[in-house]
Amino acid sequence: MSRILRSLFLATAIILTMSIVTMADQPPDPGSGGPGTGDLPVGGGSPIGGGLIMLLSFGIAYGVRKAYNIKKLHLNE
Repeated sequence: MSRILRSLFLATAIILTMSIVTMADQPPDPGSGGPGTGDLPVGGGSPIGGGLIMLLSFGIAYGVRKAYNIKKLHLNE
C-alpha cells in the first residue's frame, strides 16, 4: 500500500471515529417557569463581560509586545 493511500485511510478513519464519538445530545429542557420564578435561563446565568475584557486586554498586550520586539529587532540590524 502506498504511503499516500495509507495516509488517506488513516485520515478517513480518524474523521469517521470523531463523528461517531462526538454525537450531540438533545437540547436541555427550557424550564417551566416564566420571568420571576427563580429558574436560571438555559445555559446558566453566568456573565461573560469580565472574561471578554480580559481576553481583549491580553490580546492587545500580546500584539503590542510582538510589535515592540519586531521594531527592536529591525533597529539592531
